[in-house]
Amino acid sequence: MKKNTKIILTISMLMIVSLLMVVIGTRQTEAQSGLDLLKITSVFETEDILLDEWTFYAREHLVDLNTEKKVQKYVKELQTMLPDWKWSFQKTDQKWEVTAVSPTTKHHKETLQILATHTKQPVSAYTVYKVSGNEWNEEQKSFFTEEQFENRLVDIFRENPSIFSSVKGSAYDKMNTALPALLAVLNAKEIEALKEENFMSVSAFSPMFSDSIENNKDNMNLQIGIRSEGLGGKTTIVVGTPIITIEY
Repeated sequence: MKKNTKIILTISMLMIVSLLMVVIGTRQTEAQSGLDLLKITSVFETEDILLDEWTFYAREHLVDLNTEKKVQKYVKELQTMLPDWKWSFQKTDQKWEVTAVSPTTKHHKETLQILATHTKQPVSAYTVYKVSGNEWNEEQKSFFTEEQFENRLVDIFRENPSIFSSVKGSAYDKMNTALPALLAVLNAKEIEALKEENFMSVSAFSPMFSDSIENNKDNMNLQIGIRSEGLGGKTTIVVGTPIITIEY
């Protein structure tokens, strides 16, 4: 009897440790999520590219929430966790959408959306979380490196979401030099590219970023877009991982 009790206690302890490791692993993954954005902004500073806009974008398919009732319960949980956000609801015959916007700050804007379709059974639902801003300073950096951001992701997402980080900036007379400089500083290997007189779009792979997607049998985790206004004009530069999510 004592032997059986000891075995049960051992198994219970192993289960608890395993659960803790999963939670810790998830938190570490989520804590890493904002670091890609910090890496890109650091490169912009190094290359003297004036930052105009940045975006952190996270998306998750709510696979287990396959009925409208379940999705609505999830939304209520989020409302409880974010009571000071402004919530709005839209519903049509095909879908319903919930949007929440964080209180106004001078540094950045947070937006949360929960989208669900009516047209199919079971319901297909997604969570989209976006943080964006037009400036980058120490306060922005601290938001992504402190517990507030980590806890936000833990509160919002049920599993590990797909993460996209993009930064847009501008420089002058850098059309021909920006691309090789960025590939070099990002330690990136070019996979495919579209290069025209005033526009370049490059897909690449860099060991600096962990997430990747398959592109024609090659893994890519970096996109660089460069657009020039002509000789002596402004050059717009956008860098995104694993892909660009900012218009340019």
